[in-house]
Amino acid sequence: MSDTPGASTPAGAELDRPLKILIGADTFAPDVNGAARFAERLAAGLVERGHDVHIMAPAASRKHGTWKEVHEGQELTAHRLLSWRWYPHDWLRFALPWRIRQNSARVIDEVKPDVVHFQSHIVVGRGLSIEAQKRGIRIIGTNHVMPENMLEFSLLPKAWQEWAVGLAWKAAGRTFGRAEAVTTPTRRAAQFLEKNTGLENVHAISCGIDAHKYSPNWEPRTENRILFVGRVTGEKQIDVLLRALKLLPVALDAKVEIVGGGDQKRNLEHLAVELGIADRVTFTGYVTDEELREAYHRASVLAMPSIAELQSIVTMEAMASALPVVAANAMALPHLVHDGENGYLFEPSNPEDLAAKLRTVLEASPEEYNALKAASAKLIKAHDITRTLDTFESLYRGERVTDPVTESIPVILPD
Repeated sequence: MSDTPGASTPAGAELDRPLKILIGADTFAPDVNGAARFAERLAAGLVERGHDVHIMAPAASRKHGTWKEVHEGQELTAHRLLSWRWYPHDWLRFALPWRIRQNSARVIDEVKPDVVHFQSHIVVGRGLSIEAQKRGIRIIGTNHVMPENMLEFSLLPKAWQEWAVGLAWKAAGRTFGRAEAVTTPTRRAAQFLEKNTGLENVHAISCGIDAHKYSPNWEPRTENRILFVGRVTGEKQIDVLLRALKLLPVALDAKVEIVGGGDQKRNLEHLAVELGIADRVTFTGYVTDEELREAYHRASVLAMPSIAELQSIVTMEAMASALPVVAANAMALPHLVHDGENGYLFEPSNPEDLAAKLRTVLEASPEEYNALKAASAKLIKAHDITRTLDTFESLYRGERVTDPVTESIPVILPD
């Protein structure tokens, strides 16, 4: 990571004065994904604390420029870059790579930030990190991306994919290497980043959630409703959930509700018909925040079959709603789901094991079920966004930080 002279503390910064912060993101609201939601909540939380926050991100339409936007009830300045639609993906837009250094220089010189905080290395982070380093501005980098997850939208032949992933990790190493501090949401994700880039001392800082915005529903269950929330894409392995539903006893009358949109929706609808469970599967699509909270309330359990979660804000929201969670034993999910305490872990990609774990939750006695709910509500307290904001403020000011303790299991990466 960079040792840029004079960049350890913003020039002339007193420890308690408001900062001017430029957050760079390749995906930001109205995009619906974990990285976009984190950047939005971080920006809003910093504005609420009195900081002057600017966002640099691709425009959500053909309209681009600089204007004020309101997110999470807070007003910030958005610098929306000319963007093109990436057609293999159902909604993704990207800033033009060949103009990113020019645009980054322009925005940095207009804003004159105390600190630049980029959210991925792909396009915006690369441009901002290069131009901020040239100007001696403090840089913080956060990684939400696994290059492997992008392959299905790359259109690359399979024979080239391993080579492309290697190049992507090398690019990540270069971009994050310019930062004074690098963060990622969990210790497992931090070690994964270190292993693939050669970086050291990556901080594990939870994305955090506003837990007070979610409330438990302690009323007795009237149905067995399994909830999935997230992008309806291949990496989420929603097909495993549908196959697990098929294996559950008919007497449970279990139903699956899928909240979110994505390119796999039509394929999954066809799969539900093939499996003979279409009448028990609901595709809700995109919903408002209030509708999402209602979905958590009416659910009996959250199922998270994804194998590529660097944290999973959805799982944290479900826990704040006091839902038991059944999740794949992969990447960061074991940090949130403590097996037998607030839910269960199943063997990734194994519908039989997922069905068995879902059955354990759905057939639990009221006392056992409420104990799972209470454990979720307790464990999520370590992920309150207040702690996340405190930690990032310290990093922005160049202060030494100790990563918040949010995990209680040893982290061992496979060879």
